[in-house]
Amino acid sequence: MPVPQHWAFQTTDCDSAGDYLVKMYGPSVRMTGRRKGYSFRHSRLTAGSFAIDYSSQTDEIVYRVGPLPAMLVGRPRTMVMDYHRGGTDYHFGPGDVFLASSAPDGEPFGAHWADGVMQAVTLPFPLLTRITEAERIRFIDLRPVTPAAARHLTATIDYVTEALRTVPPLAGTSLVVAGAESMLAAAVLTAFPNTAVGDSADGDRRDAHPRTVRRAVAFIESDAHREITVADIAAAAHVTIRALQYAFRRHLGATPTEHLRRVRLDHAHRELLAADPTTGLTVTEVAARWGFLHPGRFAHYYRAAYGRSPLRTLHDGE
Repeated sequence: MPVPQHWAFQTTDCDSAGDYLVKMYGPSVRMTGRRKGYSFRHSRLTAGSFAIDYSSQTDEIVYRVGPLPAMLVGRPRTMVMDYHRGGTDYHFGPGDVFLASSAPDGEPFGAHWADGVMQAVTLPFPLLTRITEAERIRFIDLRPVTPAAARHLTATIDYVTEALRTVPPLAGTSLVVAGAESMLAAAVLTAFPNTAVGDSADGDRRDAHPRTVRRAVAFIESDAHREITVADIAAAAHVTIRALQYAFRRHLGATPTEHLRRVRLDHAHRELLAADPTTGLTVTEVAARWGFLHPGRFAHYYRAAYGRSPLRTLHDGE
């Protein structure tokens, strides 16, 4: 999995800005605006299969966009936007978050964007279906289900962005990037109403027996070093994601993700115990190797589990 990359672009030419947006988002993007006195800036942080973008401009621009090859979540930061899709008009501004593109064959949309800054997150559609085990996901509304869900999504975007920016040499590790992908996708699926459902609840509850947990735990313990999702764990246990969640809640009092984190925390603990601190190994390196995106969060989990800081374990070896 590639190391996160950062790049930036700026121009005062409206046509050049339009060509750049086609390169970033696909040939269906069209923009029109004034040709004089215009300034456009764009920066992108990409890791794995997702990207987090910032765009700013100094004039009113009209966008007309057809179906995009990836899901696009829009987040106005200092600008306002009039958005039109499917015969409905919307108005978004700072504090809002919305689905600009939610299906590979979705409806075209138009946007009138005044000057200011827009943040956007792109996620591949296959990532969402892989996480949910659904053959197809249809989003029912482009607005979040609740203000709390919107806040959770924006906090997740900020958390992932900051973590990948602050530890660039380590953020390229497969487990860290895969965890960031899953975190963003789960936050999107929670924030926006959609049709991703599993098998019937009755069938899932029947499958939530101890054998399911044993198969899942065995898979987690043998494959914790790899990029695995809840869908992968459910497949290894031969049940749906919902049945897996029922089983873990019933028999372990935890979610599959929490158990996976505990197993990886244990591996990190053992590595810190065996490490020679004179080699220059750091806690941050060990944390990243086992998929912990943020060193501070890792230290919190570690103290809760072992009653000491990971740095003390590294230096004292006990």
